[in-house]
Amino acid sequence: MSEKPPSPHSAVSAATPTPATPVRAAERRRRQIGWRTSDVLRAAAAVAAMYLALRLIWLAQTVFLTAFLGVLFGLAVSAGVDWVRARVRAPRGLIAALIVLGSAGAIVGFFVVSGPVLATQSQELQTKLPEAIDKIDQWAQSKGFLGSLIRGRSSTTAPGPTPQPVKGPETPAERTTGASPRQVPTDSALAATAGASTTAPPQTLKQRILGQLAGLTRYLFGFLSSTISVFAGLVLILVLSIYIGADPDTYHDGLMKLFAKPWRKRAGEVLTAISIALRKWLVTQLIAMVVIGVVSTIVLLILGVNAAVPLGVIAGLLEFVPTVGPILSALPAVAMGFVDSPQKALAVIVAYIAIQQMENYLLIPFLMREGVDLPPALTIIAQALMALIFGFLGLLCAVPLLAATMVAVKMLYVQDVVGEPVEVFEDLEDD
Repeated sequence: MSEKPPSPHSAVSAATPTPATPVRAAERRRRQIGWRTSDVLRAAAAVAAMYLALRLIWLAQTVFLTAFLGVLFGLAVSAGVDWVRARVRAPRGLIAALIVLGSAGAIVGFFVVSGPVLATQSQELQTKLPEAIDKIDQWAQSKGFLGSLIRGRSSTTAPGPTPQPVKGPETPAERTTGASPRQVPTDSALAATAGASTTAPPQTLKQRILGQLAGLTRYLFGFLSSTISVFAGLVLILVLSIYIGADPDTYHDGLMKLFAKPWRKRAGEVLTAISIALRKWLVTQLIAMVVIGVVSTIVLLILGVNAAVPLGVIAGLLEFVPTVGPILSALPAVAMGFVDSPQKALAVIVAYIAIQQMENYLLIPFLMREGVDLPPALTIIAQALMALIFGFLGLLCAVPLLAATMVAVKMLYVQDVVGEPVEVFEDLEDD
């Protein structure tokens, strides 16, 4: 069979280009680069919402930081509830309430039982500490150049304007000879000259330290100015700990609904890793606080340092603030050692260094195991920034916030964006 020749109509239709369909035209318009009005409005709304959120956080910074501490303790309570429920069948809410209230009762009971000793030695600490500072001042003065570094420059009065003498009454001899009248200094000029020639006595080391501590206390502990605010903050932490420990899944599911469905799985993995890191850090710090407080008290008692019990309590409490806390807790202990002798103060310094080395190389690695690795330099910078911006509460929250941020950066940026197979911590699957 012979093929039919193509018709002229089909040839013309094949040669004539078909017009672009409306779908292709719409695709070309979408590919055009530019901001539409809706895009501008959405971007402006996002910027305004971010600004309002930052302003709200800044105005209510104490509430947000206190709530963060409540969430942090709630994660630890949740782990305790899981451990108890694996052995005893009981409601989660009841177990969480018993853990929180039992822990608070144990702390109060400790202070009640040791109250007489703490009261007596705290009074001794308040009495002996200024004496210790005076002895350090005297010791520094005897060391010449070292003393000048510790004491600083002596305060002097600023030089005032040179007093100008006034013209006295013209005498007959001056009228005859035409000499200029003599200059007579006034009483105020003499007083000003005498005041300018004297210097104010230099401040002692105790006066300088007390002045610095007064300003630091007003800045860092401003939230302690009201008893009601302190009580409300403690109640908020306890209540949040109970609720989050009793039902953590409700809050986890609520956070997941804030993310788009394609992102929920990854967001859930990141939040789970953050909660594990925070729980590990908090449990480690609580155990370290007890151990360091007990060991410090025993060591100070062996060395014969006055007020060993309150100094040990201070060491245990400040252990919650890594890096900075141990240094702050060592200062009053060293000062109390100076009450007896510089040799005892040196022994206290050596003891505190040995305790910290034991903590860093034995206790913390054993407790933390495969936790989040926080670089020391980055930890100090985070603590300094948070303390500068938010005060003492910021200092308390600096390290756990840094740990949470490190987990998010490793998982969302290093793993997902850079593509580097970095491990957050090895036993994530086991938890």
